[in-house]
Amino acid sequence: MAFTPDSLDNASILVCGGGGVALDVTRKLKEAGSWVWQLQRTDVRRKEIEGMMAIVVKGDALNKGDVERAIESIDGVDAVVSTLGGTTADPQVDSQGNINVIEAAAKAGVKKFILVTSIGTGDSKQATPPNVYEVLKPVLLEKEKAEQRLKELSDKMSYVIIRPGGLKSEPGTGKGVLTEDTSVCGSIHREDVAELVFKCLLSDKCNNKVLSAVDAGQLFGAPQFEEFKL
Repeated sequence: MAFTPDSLDNASILVCGGGGVALDVTRKLKEAGSWVWQLQRTDVRRKEIEGMMAIVVKGDALNKGDVERAIESIDGVDAVVSTLGGTTADPQVDSQGNINVIEAAAKAGVKKFILVTSIGTGDSKQATPPNVYEVLKPVLLEKEKAEQRLKELSDKMSYVIIRPGGLKSEPGTGKGVLTEDTSVCGSIHREDVAELVFKCLLSDKCNNKVLSAVDAGQLFGAPQFEEFKL
């Protein structure tokens, strides 16, 4: 399912994740007129989220009951965006946290699910420099489990998997691009990842696709690749 600018107005969307990409996605959705809930384990970001007129729903993604209750508390979730991620020391949320959200969304009849993981996950392993991959390996292997579970539930809901390159916190450049080429690697600003997530909500073309996200001006090397146009 694709939303239109008109149908995003008043759509109910759950955003899971506490970092910059999740907050930027929430901001863009609120500007489009959507009803947005953000799953949060703590109240650390409550003031910032509520300042955007979004709604905080308390719950730990690693607690399946919490996640199911959070989704059930929202009257008809149209789409879910998850940017959940842990650390190399504790990457459980990358797999089980995301899987809990994915399974609860499918059970609730959510129409579209966008999962943000990372370049280096799954068949994009070779895109990451070997030394970087070894450092991130614990996280990337867990992210792959979440990607696989989402693909398994594609008969229940449309999905898009977006794998960003190295994330930067400076303001976006507007040069974020998507590609199906699994060999591409580079950096991208969090704000630009959020913009690509937003555009994927508006497009059916990306349904059931796995796409890498990079800044066209911040590629590693000089790769030739085909941009995925939305």
